[in-house]
Amino acid sequence: MSNPIRILSDHLVNQIAAGEVVERPASVIKELIENSLDAGCARLEIDVDQGGIKRLRVRDDGCGIPRDQLALALARHATSKLAVPADLEAVGTLGFRGEALPSIASVSRLTLTSRVGPDSEAEASEVASDRAGDSAWEVAVAIDGRLEGPRPAAHPPGTSVEVRDLFFNTPARRKFLRTEKTEFDHVDQVVRRLALARPDVALELRHNGRVVHQLPAADGRPESVLARLDRLLGAGFAEQSLEIDASAVDLRLHGWIRRPAFSRSQPDQQFFYVNGRLIRDRLITHAIRQAFSDFLHQARHPGYVLFLELPPRLVDVNVHPAKHEVRFRESRQVHDFIRRALQRRLAQGVLGGAEPDAPMPETSDRPGRAGVATPDRSTASSDEAVDGTIGHRSPLPRTSGFGARHPTPAIGVGDGRRIYQASPALQRPAADSAGVRPVSDEGESSGTPESDLPPLGFALAQLNGVYLLAESTEGLVLVDIHAAHERIGYERLKAAWSAGRVTSQPLLVPHSLQVEPREADRLEEQRETLARLGLVLDRLGVDRVVVREVPALLREADMEALVRDLLTDLAAQGESTRVEEAIDGVLATLACHGSVRANRRLTLDEMNALLRDMERTERIDQCNHGRPTWVRLSHVDLDRLFLRGR
Repeated sequence: MSNPIRILSDHLVNQIAAGEVVERPASVIKELIENSLDAGCARLEIDVDQGGIKRLRVRDDGCGIPRDQLALALARHATSKLAVPADLEAVGTLGFRGEALPSIASVSRLTLTSRVGPDSEAEASEVASDRAGDSAWEVAVAIDGRLEGPRPAAHPPGTSVEVRDLFFNTPARRKFLRTEKTEFDHVDQVVRRLALARPDVALELRHNGRVVHQLPAADGRPESVLARLDRLLGAGFAEQSLEIDASAVDLRLHGWIRRPAFSRSQPDQQFFYVNGRLIRDRLITHAIRQAFSDFLHQARHPGYVLFLELPPRLVDVNVHPAKHEVRFRESRQVHDFIRRALQRRLAQGVLGGAEPDAPMPETSDRPGRAGVATPDRSTASSDEAVDGTIGHRSPLPRTSGFGARHPTPAIGVGDGRRIYQASPALQRPAADSAGVRPVSDEGESSGTPESDLPPLGFALAQLNGVYLLAESTEGLVLVDIHAAHERIGYERLKAAWSAGRVTSQPLLVPHSLQVEPREADRLEEQRETLARLGLVLDRLGVDRVVVREVPALLREADMEALVRDLLTDLAAQGESTRVEEAIDGVLATLACHGSVRANRRLTLDEMNALLRDMERTERIDQCNHGRPTWVRLSHVDLDRLFLRGR
């Protein structure tokens, strides 16, 4: 005979619920800190002993809990954050279910102490006259689950939750805990994630009495926020990152993305917040990965701290017990917004160049146009591009005045008699054979004011046949010539491709392959989109498709592997960029092979023309493989190297 159906006790129900929200000490820390942030705290103190297994405590200076509601705070599904069903459709707090505290209490020895803070000057004076022990109250959970209290306690305004002996009454759960170091590493990770989200909140973390983090609240200045980034993610994160702030309709994306040149071998510096809540979402990850696809090798991972803000009604945060995942009402709109915003910012790079969709300005030899090269036309070569599918002259769209067939020897630093011919407004004075610039009768330098220099300045010399040295307003610029020319060529090839100068090529023998019926349905739905990219497919039957035309650049590619990868993407996210990525890979290879090689000597005209082209090229900060194309040593850096000013 089967066991009778019975209603579980409240204590057993809480223990079952604890399995959803309490995995380890770090889970407890997360829930308690989120409650403190919802209470409007300005300071958090976190104490952890033995990785949180023995004891952990979170203390805040938030609004506090009145004496008559302390016991209710430990009741299941009791919360101050929801009142009516409509509130669930627009959750604006980190917590809202009212099950974290009773779940934690069911698997630990929990003590809750709180004191309501003054809400007015009158209350403040009244509270100040009372003894702290008369104004604070605490409740504790006994071993059998009964509540003890409330009883008077000594506590400043705010709330403390102390949790001892986690999983003491559920040994099967306790044995799955790891070492003290491992558990504390998880606690530290949770604290860092929440500290990144709220730089306005001061935070102190202690482990076994030792201070691990002591973070003051940001005072509103950008420098204080960047200082917290560096303390939590390592010195240099802020300097190596690009700040982003983009808006569209009801969406706003802001934060920092690490420049591709500083990508990582592991995805350990990826923090994405939706309305202040840290989430892990495949749609978001895919959008970010697409934005970086033109910069990173597959084995590298971008770093970022990004915040997406949107009306609460447009996102459902009630889809995961631990609230790690969300569901967007308009997921495609969110995906495309994030991808385009990041692509636009990455394209601008450090120099803040033109918008990705803006046409690239052409080099002009007309005087009076500031910052534009006037190269020697005898050394110029054709701007026509690439292999038989686009053009016929060379494997790379040549930079004006750069990549000449018979270049004149490069000019050294000491020989400045033949100078770069810029527009009159930017004309630089020639130097003598010792590299000294002429001085006017008044004793002042007769050159153009440094403030009029273009962003990357003017070329000085070529070093070791590999690097270009230039003087800019902010200091010394060093350029990897091959990497910079590679990016310039790649961007021009992509522009030519997107302009439709490359067509599809019919296969002499169409390639057919068998797929699942639902996969054939997906390919048929995307048929027009794929045709615009040069990949023409037809459906022959329920489970068979045939490839009739391919992009000319991919005529040697493995079509079956490409189509099956397409199907995998379509099944996972409803769209695919496999064709574009394959085409970009071919274009990147063409650009790499067509760019200037090491030890090729350049003239000053050619070097300056390269600098001007760099200033007009999107994504110029990195080459096609994610390596930096240029760096700058500021005047401060140079002074530091030579111990000046000390």
